Amino acid sequence: MGLKRFEERLERLVEGSFARPFRSSLQPVEIGRRLTREMDLARRVGPRGQLVCPNSFRITLSPDDIDRFESYIDALAKELAETARQHAHLEGYALLGPVEVDLFESSSMKPGQLAVLAEVLEGAEVCDLVLVDGQRVRITDRRIVLGRQPDCDIVLDDSNVSRRHAEIVVRDGEIVLTDLGSTNGTKVNGSSVRSCALRAGDAVQIGLSRMMVEGA
Repeated sequence: MGLKRFEERLERLVEGSFARPFRSSLQPVEIGRRLTREMDLARRVGPRGQLVCPNSFRITLSPDDIDRFESYIDALAKELAETARQHAHLEGYALLGPVEVDLFESSSMKPGQLAVLAEVLEGAEVCDLVLVDGQRVRITDRRIVLGRQPDCDIVLDDSNVSRRHAEIVVRDGEIVLTDLGSTNGTKVNGSSVRSCALRAGDAVQIGLSRMMVEGA
């Protein structure tokens, strides 16, 4: 699903199918497939028993392919990073830091060839909490309290929301959502939670408010 969305976004970006703008055998979606394959191959069990996958990718292409992608290479790197985040979410992989994708050229590579170096680099993933009205709140080391009380960091004017309903903190490189003993509870992706780690793509439901966690 993540790769299909990646392909659709790239198609819009280049204003047509991949077959027209690229004459080499290498297509952007092939880079996405290789990237997610490397994530699967390099996954390992983390210190808390979770599956950890790479979050840093160095992709090397031929000079000819770099030239073909040059007009939107930054957008391509951004879409590849989003594809990696979506793949990690769908497979239940933990990311120990922000997803970074860099594209390089090498004269030793022939058109259509690519090499991917995938590594796990620790560091807090940078994410935003996107509110119902579209407002984005950056998730940092600062504690974020959500609730009905006026002094909360995010005020939710809803009788179904407790005065101090939940909080979000960054702890040991993870974004952690904790319910503060609310009356009606907190849900993540449709399931009630007391405390859980959040990843880009997660949906947080508090009362009638549905908020999304998105990579910054």
